[in-house]
Amino acid sequence: MPLILGIDTGGTFTDGVLLDLNTKEVKEKAKAFTTREDLSIGIRNCIENMGELDPRQVQLVSLSTTLATNAIVEGRGCRVGLILIGHESTGNLPTHQVFVVRGGHDIKGIPVAELDLEAIQRAVTEMRGQVDTIAISSYLSIRNPEHEQAAQQLIQELWNVPIVCAHQLTTALGFHERTVTACLNARLLPIIAELLAAVKAVLKEKQISAPLMIVKGDGSLMSETMTREKPIETILSGPAASIVGAVFLTGTESALALDMGGTTTDIAILENGRPRMNREGATVGGWKTRVEAAEISTFGLGGDSYLQVSKDRKLIIGPKRVWPLSVIANKYPSLIEELKRVDPNRQIIDSQPADCFMLVKKPVNKDQWNTTEWKIINALEVSAHNIFALAEKVGRDPNLLPLKDLEQAQVIGRISFTPTDLLHVLNTFTDYNVAAAQEGARILAHRLRLGLDKFAEKVLSEIQAALCMTILQSFAYREGLRINLSAETSVAFLLSSLLNGNHKRGFKSEITLDYPIVALGAPVTGYLPAVGSTLNTPVLIPTHAEVANAVGAASGQVAELIRILIKPGVAGGYVVHAPWKREAFLYLDEAERNALDKAKEVALERAQRAGVVNPELLVEKEEVLSHTAGGDDVVFLETRIEVTAIGHPSWEE
Repeated sequence: MPLILGIDTGGTFTDGVLLDLNTKEVKEKAKAFTTREDLSIGIRNCIENMGELDPRQVQLVSLSTTLATNAIVEGRGCRVGLILIGHESTGNLPTHQVFVVRGGHDIKGIPVAELDLEAIQRAVTEMRGQVDTIAISSYLSIRNPEHEQAAQQLIQELWNVPIVCAHQLTTALGFHERTVTACLNARLLPIIAELLAAVKAVLKEKQISAPLMIVKGDGSLMSETMTREKPIETILSGPAASIVGAVFLTGTESALALDMGGTTTDIAILENGRPRMNREGATVGGWKTRVEAAEISTFGLGGDSYLQVSKDRKLIIGPKRVWPLSVIANKYPSLIEELKRVDPNRQIIDSQPADCFMLVKKPVNKDQWNTTEWKIINALEVSAHNIFALAEKVGRDPNLLPLKDLEQAQVIGRISFTPTDLLHVLNTFTDYNVAAAQEGARILAHRLRLGLDKFAEKVLSEIQAALCMTILQSFAYREGLRINLSAETSVAFLLSSLLNGNHKRGFKSEITLDYPIVALGAPVTGYLPAVGSTLNTPVLIPTHAEVANAVGAASGQVAELIRILIKPGVAGGYVVHAPWKREAFLYLDEAERNALDKAKEVALERAQRAGVVNPELLVEKEEVLSHTAGGDDVVFLETRIEVTAIGHPSWEE
């Protein structure tokens, strides 16, 4: 019985499934905490939590990962040297050094200047030892990549260094965005290589010799080899896997897929079984790229969102993530007694009385932290502590504890009351420590001047209202409206009766979604049924919803897309602009035939490299014409050809 091992590394949990794709049956599933300092630890624990595993049955391993996204957001990666050809930089770039040389092309793909090879040689000499990878971006290389190709060849002759060319990553216009994409891809090369090596080491330990595939941001799979070359393609990998999982688990083709994880809630609208693609390119960590990914709206609301009560007794939900009290008290039960001793009336700057802290990783560099910070580290090495107990051990006022830098460096982790704890208080979900959750609720309820039942009811209602608002916000984003509905006073007035059950304004609001909600993630059973009632739409919570991302990773397909543009030549004839070269033809049918044949060949070759034995070819051709002012004559503008090779990797065969 051939099985696929699907693994998803989320912000909080690493999920795993063993999937029989023929019967659509999940044979085993498991969770483990994600270990961000070394993702392979969480992956190893997840595989081990599945119990006895026959490695011979595993024919394919498919991984979705947050690594690339997190690395870009956090500014991590190697030093990148950039060579710009034919154009200065038009904005900030994620590089260490930048050199501009003569060259580049016009919109027709005709050179505007000769490529300055001597300047490239000088740039390489200056960069040697100063950077780890090189990115090359030439002006309008999507119309003619010859200058990027020539620069790459020259640099390879001079220096054995990883090189990334912008035309290899995207065929979309936008010089700055293409350049950013090339730089980020270059910066991620060693990071993704390290992850793949670690994952393969775990698979070797488990005697699993199956090929490894990675989920791209559009939900399709790519081979390990392609992932090493194009790690930028894995941004938004995890949310994309959840969309594939939603379709696989429910069979629905038209729905709003909502994945509530520990850190975020991700929303995508499905039509014909697929999400709309963001053709303009995904934005990650403030960098606008040209990486096509599923159109996903991400909100800072999850099972681990930090629940706080402000000084003016307002409830604040997220977007900061903390560790749930119920989860960590399983490991450190002494926290329960410390929480019982907390006086809820005590005020703390930048913290809550329910806050606790634990050691995440003991630092190696002793000189980085001062004496008080080391006292905190040493105190937490034995056990986690509530902030007041920790202050006593360190001998400082709790308001004067230097926690911020330690927390930002992930040396210590904050533990507090979260939506996961609320579900324990409500007895909806009780996998962890109920007593710790109840103590956290007691402290926050006192600060809101509510009884425990009323407190739980209020928090539940506000989380459900926040989820409703994220759904409505995702529709606003879909329409291109970059407004924050929560911050709009008029919107808040109209929606208050809908979201908060406030019917005292003399009118009643109702909204009906045209899509059912497919709810994924461990917390959704506690929140989404009421959200569906509020928005007058059915909610589908499929079996295995809590590991849907891993199911999506396991059930994905390879999809290799080639785009070609054919335009009239300057002096007659037709010009084919392909990712590999610019080529001129006398007749349009000849240009189309050659372009289509080559695109099919390249798409098939790439799909086969990714492990698909018999790919299916999908061809789309669009001819763009224009009518003259009189309307009698038709002018040819361009032909757009897309060829996609799709299929499951070769384990099926």
